[in-house]
Amino acid sequence: MDMEELYDRYFTAVYKYLFSVSRDKHIAEELTQETFFKAL
Repeated sequence: MDMEELYDRYFTAVYKYLFSVSRDKHIAEELTQETFFKAL
């Protein structure tokens, strides 16, 4: 599985989880990007 496929498959789940924890759209977006960057 390549990174693009991982991103497409898990982006929504990761973002929703991080939003539920942070309750801040901008923080959730930033942390989601950081999560996939580290996975790369």
